[in-house]
Amino acid sequence: MKIAVIGGTGLIGSQVVENLDSAGHEAVPHSKSTGLDVVSGQGLGAAVAGADVVVDLTNSPTFDEASRAFFQTSMDNLLAAAREGGVGHVVILSIVGTDQVPELDYYRAKLLQENLLAAGEIPYSIVRATQFMEFMDAVMSWTADADTVRLPSTPIQPIAAKDVAASVAEVAVGAPLNGIRNIAGPEIFTLDELGRITLAHKGDPRTVVTDPTAGMFAVVQGDVLTDKGAHLAPTRYEDWLS
Repeated sequence: MKIAVIGGTGLIGSQVVENLDSAGHEAVPHSKSTGLDVVSGQGLGAAVAGADVVVDLTNSPTFDEASRAFFQTSMDNLLAAAREGGVGHVVILSIVGTDQVPELDYYRAKLLQENLLAAGEIPYSIVRATQFMEFMDAVMSWTADADTVRLPSTPIQPIAAKDVAASVAEVAVGAPLNGIRNIAGPEIFTLDELGRITLAHKGDPRTVVTDPTAGMFAVVQGDVLTDKGAHLAPTRYEDWLS
């Protein structure tokens, strides 16, 4: 199969391309570095021409309300190019619980992206993943100082990027789901607990303070960012750390 991977040079995209190529498919990465702009539409027609499947892994440059305009415009452009190019399957990567946290601008924007795809004419698949293990350092940095890291006790189910990429590649070469597949890591932690595990592994002497008001995930209610019934990935967090 020929598969156009939009956003194919990033953390997930580069591994999706590698997995697809290793399986004998022709995966072609496209990104700003290859001359593609999903907002202006520059290069999109050429990128998807002749592709059996398009995988869209692009992301908004911000997490605020401007992300809505990014996903609206990029999906409109991508779907128009895919229709013109005769693409038979479009795959996007989204977030477990994206429809359960209306307080977050970025989650509302991702839900808009999902809805635009589902309302289109092209068979589609949505892969929703839990929080990436690779993002833990960034999450801690939002509310850290020299002595402490403040984190809420929000339940999360971290998944390794390599496992996300494997699942996206698997879905891309399968029959369109015309729906959603949830994927998650094998363990559930509270975010403050995960912070303590991470700092201990790094030998970082800072203290994690449980703060229900700290950071982006403070607004999340309950365990909506986890899914015990999801397709569970194999990589445990402590194995990933080591």
